[in-house]
Amino acid sequence: MISKMFKKKKNIQEKSDVQQKIEKMNLTELRLYIKDKMDGFSLSEEGLNEVLKRLMSKINDSRYYLDQSDDDSKIKKAFDLVLEISKSRKVTFKTVELIAEFIKTYDKLINEYDRNHKEIYHDRFEKSLGIATTMVEAKASLDNKKKLLDHY
Repeated sequence: MISKMFKKKKNIQEKSDVQQKIEKMNLTELRLYIKDKMDGFSLSEEGLNEVLKRLMSKINDSRYYLDQSDDDSKIKKAFDLVLEISKSRKVTFKTVELIAEFIKTYDKLINEYDRNHKEIYHDRFEKSLGIATTMVEAKASLDNKKKLLDHY
């Protein structure tokens, strides 16, 4: 019985410092973090991914972080935050996957928001996904060129 208790403690993963800080932030603080304007807490690839995970997290079994019943300003801030993430220099392939998952998760909400507010967020998300993919490909190409130059 005691050995089972120790095994459970080992299986529980401790959250990193970045995860803990991001969990406590509101949307305004998350925006400052994404723009790398937060004192003492610099932007990282892990942080971008954690912000996206937080935006897609479930509060309870049936409700996500964003819901149709939320204020329009909260929805707009979250959408703008994802667009900012896609423009970041720290974007990775995992980030691109999370942005695509965000679009899929909130597809109905995005379409409804666009219809009600005469916005074009769905198109913006698709373009931002393309931009983020291009940035990741450019990074990979640059890394390959560096490896080639280092080899010679």
